Amino acid sequence: MDDKLEISETNKEKNQIIVNRKYKFNLWYITNNTKVFKCTEYKTVKKCKSYIILNDNNKVIKYENKHTHPGKEYDASVSIVKHKMKNEIRKTSIPFDLNPKHIYNEISEEIGLICPEYSSIKSQISRYIKKQLPPDISKFNEIPDESEYYINERDENFMIFKNSNIIIFQSPFQTELFIKYNENMFADGTFYIAPIFSYQVFITRVYASEINSFYTTSLSILNNKEQATYELLFEELKK
Repeated sequence: MDDKLEISETNKEKNQIIVNRKYKFNLWYITNNTKVFKCTEYKTVKKCKSYIILNDNNKVIKYENKHTHPGKEYDASVSIVKHKMKNEIRKTSIPFDLNPKHIYNEISEEIGLICPEYSSIKSQISRYIKKQLPPDISKFNEIPDESEYYINERDENFMIFKNSNIIIFQSPFQTELFIKYNENMFADGTFYIAPIFSYQVFITRVYASEINSFYTTSLSILNNKEQATYELLFEELKK
């Protein structure tokens, strides 16, 4: 195989291969001795049938080059840069001592002209660094009832409720907004930013029609997705 093959990873840290810094292949399945990667365009309207088979030593057994689409050099470059930066982060036991911008600068020189701006990947890299840190809390019931971190700059305690399944954060100002505008309330749960000891982060927002703006009115950490947990959450918010 004369093409240049590089090992990378997806946003979910799954194996990925990049060929000629143009084509991305995600891991499709693994057998006893081989790994099969399919072009990332195989599920799109392009229906690309290109694939790569590697052996246990990551040597190419077969490369079926049937691309039905042009290469995406910029997308491939983003994946390569993020993978290389994550590799450097994984090498250190104290990620917060790293300066990710310095790592980026070194990698960008190697990548050359087709390299993403640091600002376009900064937030993802910051989240990845935080994920590498060992948490002070490993279980939901270890969340303290009182903490200096529950006090805002106005010396207000914004942790309003806590039990074995929920902890709710809402400042007095957010409470006023919630009471006034909760007829136009929006709620959303996310698993992506949830702490490892919890199930979900749940956020409420309201729409203030007078000024045509949305405001976040509470942030809660949930330990499960039971209906009783959600019911209790809204009961506490409406008090």
